[in-house]
Amino acid sequence: MNEKTQLTGREQNAISRNGSERPAPRATIAPAVDVFEDSHGITLWADMPGVTKETLEVKVHDGNLYIEAEASVPTPAGLRLQHAEIREPHFARAFSLSPDFDASKIDASLKDGVLQLTIPRRDEARPRRIEVRTD
Repeated sequence: MNEKTQLTGREQNAISRNGSERPAPRATIAPAVDVFEDSHGITLWADMPGVTKETLEVKVHDGNLYIEAEASVPTPAGLRLQHAEIREPHFARAFSLSPDFDASKIDASLKDGVLQLTIPRRDEARPRRIEVRTD
């Protein structure tokens, strides 16, 4: 599994120096990802605060895994935003999947802004013990 994307951009502040509001900045961020591998496959955790299931897209195409999401960071009622470097970030990350993994059996869950993907190995790619006979 190889990482393909990096941080791709960041815009200026959402509030100008004179206090007038400008359009919310748009940034594409490569989410922090932890990947663990064992004999059964890999488990990937991606940190994407503010992301909901409705704005998350996980897809596999041509041996690549793509993760994209839009986050929303609401302003609490009664407060006025004075400064924001990133208001509504766009998360994006791509990985190359080895043919050893079964992309048709990926399991995905999202909880508290953390995406967990479990990608199993194909049965024929799993390590197995070979019985040795004595003659």
